[in-house]
Amino acid sequence: MEKPFGLLTHGDSHEKKNHLANQVISYLIEKGDYRPDRERTFVPSPVNRLDRNTTGLVMFGKNSKALQTLNLMIREKGYVSKYYLTVVSGELKEELVLKDKMEKDSSKNMIKVMPMDEDGGKVMETIARPLISKNGFTLVEVELVTGRTHQIRAHLGGAGYPVIGDTKYGNPSANRWIEKKFGLTTQFLHAYKLSFHKAEEPLQYMIGKEIEGKLPENLENIRQELFD
Repeated sequence: MEKPFGLLTHGDSHEKKNHLANQVISYLIEKGDYRPDRERTFVPSPVNRLDRNTTGLVMFGKNSKALQTLNLMIREKGYVSKYYLTVVSGELKEELVLKDKMEKDSSKNMIKVMPMDEDGGKVMETIARPLISKNGFTLVEVELVTGRTHQIRAHLGGAGYPVIGDTKYGNPSANRWIEKKFGLTTQFLHAYKLSFHKAEEPLQYMIGKEIEGKLPENLENIRQELFD
């Protein structure tokens, strides 16, 4: 399922009805793939989560066994690779392999990036591969090795290559230019590809498959104008 801009993956204390999980449930009920009257506890649910303003691919388990298996495959290394497309400020010339620790500051809804030798925190690992660099910006493919809150945005910002449009971890002057030129006021970040390397039953048919989604129109227009 591709999550559009501005939609929560699932509900929170402020938005209990209009979110992606409810839309998927309604779709599965219409198709006849989910019968809530026959289920005592199971509800189709997402196994990966995107921020409200991040777009792209979200995986759902439409039955209990599939959901359990997908959760295992996302949690354990070696099963699924998750890739994002982003544009960063600065011309990145070679691959970055970033491994640090993070702590969440709930009061600010941000995370703090810390060195690996500090006590506490959770390990996060990000691989950033430059695709095109031009005029002070770089189109980057990001492989998410771990899946922490705001991981890509905080990691790339801390490395000196902040995501354009990102008001929490970004470059204010670059963001002002981007907003003036393109009207973008949130992060350019799209979950565009999932690669399945191995799988457990009943999902072994997914081995070797890649699922890829297109950039939303507004982000594709920015990509073309900056790099084509």
